[in-house]
Amino acid sequence: MKVHHLNCGTMRPPATPDGLVCHVLLLETGSGLALVDSGLGLRDAADPAGRFGPARFYVRPRFDENESAIRQIERLGFDPRDVRDIVLTHFDADHTGGLADFPWARIHLTADEAEAALHPQGFVETGRYLPTHRNHHPTLVCHTPGDGEPWYGFAAAKELTEITPGLVMISLPGHTRGHAAIAVDTGEQWIFHAGDAFYHHGQIDGTGHVPRALTIMERFVASDMPRVYANHERLAQLWTTHAHELLLVNAHDPTLLRRAQQFGGPG
Repeated sequence: MKVHHLNCGTMRPPATPDGLVCHVLLLETGSGLALVDSGLGLRDAADPAGRFGPARFYVRPRFDENESAIRQIERLGFDPRDVRDIVLTHFDADHTGGLADFPWARIHLTADEAEAALHPQGFVETGRYLPTHRNHHPTLVCHTPGDGEPWYGFAAAKELTEITPGLVMISLPGHTRGHAAIAVDTGEQWIFHAGDAFYHHGQIDGTGHVPRALTIMERFVASDMPRVYANHERLAQLWTTHAHELLLVNAHDPTLLRRAQQFGGPG
């Protein structure tokens, strides 16, 4: 599988010198194109308040139409209609903003995340799952990763063979109720997209230097903070023990995006 690493949304929280990105994977499969997450989309640029909510005042998205997945796909010479499937790590606005640009695509997510998005509970979930991201009536395909085979020590994993072989959804709750990581087999190595299971490489690579603005945000929006910490530990183990066979990335770290674009394939 050929993988393109795209930044589909630049954000500039306070006291975060490098800013944040929305790291989206564009997959060239044997039957078309697929996305892992969708970043910010065309409708977000037209209606920031309705599409992103009050969180925009903290993370300060740029809302640049040229960064949208659909515009980047066009610039790469592909037909956006060939994007038939979008696999979500979770349903936060900065991951689902581009869904409406591909209304024909099937949207894959965990059953737990679909339940949370459709029936939010409490202040944080009510604020994060915006109905405007479902106004185009997307087709949701729900998965239960625990029904699949273990993957690299993760018990709850499921290969999404209906999209393409070598695409694996791994249950990784904590940031949200039904958060998942997505692994992609490129033939030479695995790309492990951890979504928002961690925000900054310093949380897993041993350097330990993380902008405080990010750790505050992480705690504020977490569904289950002890699980978030446990995920940090598990991903730090992956980073250390499987670096030669796994390219570990996340949704928002610009350093990891640049590393992936340089060493992990085209994009």
